[in-house]
Amino acid sequence: MRLSIERQATKITPDLKRVVARFFFNGDARAKGIILKVLEMSEVEVDITITPILRDFSKRHRNITRIFERHAEKLRNLFVAMNIDYSGVEYKRKLLIGSFFTNEFSIESAAFFNPSIVEDVDQSGLEDGEKRVIMSFRAVGEGHVSSIVFRRGLIGKDNEVSFVPAGNYVDEPEIIRNAVYHKETFFQNAVSIKLPDSVMNEVKGMLPDTFEYVALKQAIREMQQRYQVDHLLKRNLERLLWLGDSYYDINFSLDTDISDRVIFPYSEAESRGIEDARFVKYTGDTSGVTYYATYTAFDGITIQPKLLQTRDFYSFKIMPLYGEGAQNKNLALFPRKINGKYAMLSRIDGINNYIMYSDKINVWENPQILQTPKYPWEFVQIGNCGSPIETPEGWLLLTHGVGPMRTYCLGLTLLDLEDPTVELGRLKEPLIIPNKDEREGYVPNVLYSCGSLIHNDELIIPYGLSDYASSFATVKLDKLLEKIKEG
Repeated sequence: MRLSIERQATKITPDLKRVVARFFFNGDARAKGIILKVLEMSEVEVDITITPILRDFSKRHRNITRIFERHAEKLRNLFVAMNIDYSGVEYKRKLLIGSFFTNEFSIESAAFFNPSIVEDVDQSGLEDGEKRVIMSFRAVGEGHVSSIVFRRGLIGKDNEVSFVPAGNYVDEPEIIRNAVYHKETFFQNAVSIKLPDSVMNEVKGMLPDTFEYVALKQAIREMQQRYQVDHLLKRNLERLLWLGDSYYDINFSLDTDISDRVIFPYSEAESRGIEDARFVKYTGDTSGVTYYATYTAFDGITIQPKLLQTRDFYSFKIMPLYGEGAQNKNLALFPRKINGKYAMLSRIDGINNYIMYSDKINVWENPQILQTPKYPWEFVQIGNCGSPIETPEGWLLLTHGVGPMRTYCLGLTLLDLEDPTVELGRLKEPLIIPNKDEREGYVPNVLYSCGSLIHNDELIIPYGLSDYASSFATVKLDKLLEKIKEG
């Protein structure tokens, strides 16, 4: 007999009004033509044209003039190429030019799903039994491009989940690229890029043991000139450069609400989306609490697992994950070290659950199989649904299984605290199966989660509904552990 779960009425659906103003560029030739046309306009024409634009879009964006100014600034190199003094262009004319290179992107117009949940940094001012939480979601917009978005919520005394209404604006952060790369580690992760060993060694030979992005870019541009006839090789060299572009920091303005902050694909390695962030509150370091998230970057060809790090959800550090164990989707970090080492789950073969240990949080080698599909509802594949949760009885691991009709169900496993390779128990039947109200969506018959938590002696599970919307379920922890041990 399956466990009794409580589905909550709270349901989060996509909001078409959530838009971000992004830089829009359609090639040098067209851009130069637009710039020249705007420069030919009289001051009166400029004023008549820009005024209604500012009036209409200032209601939709926090500081539209700053956005237009920033986007115009990105065109400075074209002004130089056309022998035009950018500094001499009047302010309103710059704003008008910037408006032609701006477009709105509805970040969640298609879907809002695959949530994860962690305790909020701020737990002040609450009554007994309440907990403030931060949730991340995979938001999907035009072109099926995914980004990471956030909501702040409150779990009440009875474990009902409510949300603070989202803000009126969506903001992008400041992007900072200042990484120094170590050659040996960098080229470990480059094996997925199909370059001949001879060419890869040429690039390596042009770089010192530690190098910056500019040096890598210069080396690759020289190699592309050398092999300019071989278009496939030139393309793969470009993807090697994208790997270097995968390290960056992002900073959001302190006057933004957490619902205003969107982490959009900011490197070419992520150009087709960033998927399924699994956030975890990590307490294993002496420096205090850090929040990590693993996610999947996709450029249309290659999957690249990445790691996101933050302490306050304003400033984030982003880096790729390296090694044999970081070659596919579905990575989830344990919330503390085990026997002095970082621990991670993965699904490198797309079928089985793996576990691995490391001295470095971004290098993962020697994965071991932890679980294989055992029951019919998971015969196609098994994987984690977020980071394991520590309980006195063991590590509680929410899983997903894929069975007939590519139906995704949620299951649970209990692992030994000191040796998580030891499985103490596992549900024979799914914990949650898509019901008639959950099975319709962008991808039918799919329930999926990227992280849950325990509160007031219940497991609270946020989950995606058929790759479209999100909802919640709760289950009593004591009943759950008892059922798992029966398996």
